[in-house]
Amino acid sequence: MDLKITTIIIISMTALFFSGCTKEVEEYNKPALYWYSKVIESISSANLEKADSYYSSLQGEHIGSPLLPEATMILAIAHMQEEEYLLGEHFLNEYVKRYATPNEKEFVEFLKIKAKYLALPNPRRDQALIKEAIKEGEAFKLNYPHSMYFSVVDSMVTRLYMAEASLNETIADLYERLDKPKSAAYYRTLKPQPWIQWEEVDRANAAWYRAWFEGDGTESWYGFLVPDTRSVVSRNSVVDTQE
Repeated sequence: MDLKITTIIIISMTALFFSGCTKEVEEYNKPALYWYSKVIESISSANLEKADSYYSSLQGEHIGSPLLPEATMILAIAHMQEEEYLLGEHFLNEYVKRYATPNEKEFVEFLKIKAKYLALPNPRRDQALIKEAIKEGEAFKLNYPHSMYFSVVDSMVTRLYMAEASLNETIADLYERLDKPKSAAYYRTLKPQPWIQWEEVDRANAAWYRAWFEGDGTESWYGFLVPDTRSVVSRNSVVDTQE
């Protein structure tokens, strides 16, 4: 009798396990409106990971659905509102490549630049992203000289130039502490836009909780731990055997 009961329990639990798996597996071959409603429902409950998954199903099963453009833009804006700017830019890129009309492209390109700009709260941490954002901002100004967003983009690009110059100054300070004067001088020549009065530009003040670990851009509390050897020199730095 005990063996019979044990067997029944095992069979019941196995059935429950596979029925749960089957429920997930059955989430396919649904109408486009079903997937679209699931995307909206997930965004409403702040579950963007699930929304992205439902979007993939919508795109995979209904590549020509007229609901796709709207779902793409909704997800782009939702990710930006959650400060997931690079994910938002991913959906904006999809929109530009697949769905944007000539009239819409200007606005979407503006949103892409805005996403990159907002993704840089700490510019010392991503030199490549700064350069990419500047490049796209300058391209926007060139392509849309009469855009209603021109002044906003111009302001963002100017701030990015100053952030880039501040980063180069920080690198130059590092080389000075390492007794590499020529490398420091090289990075100080990289300030772009000669029309900016650089001597009037002050460095941004780091928050105290960041400055405690990262320093203020001129020195760090752990500076005495940095060895004075070439092992800490960037592979992109200026090499001079006489230094």
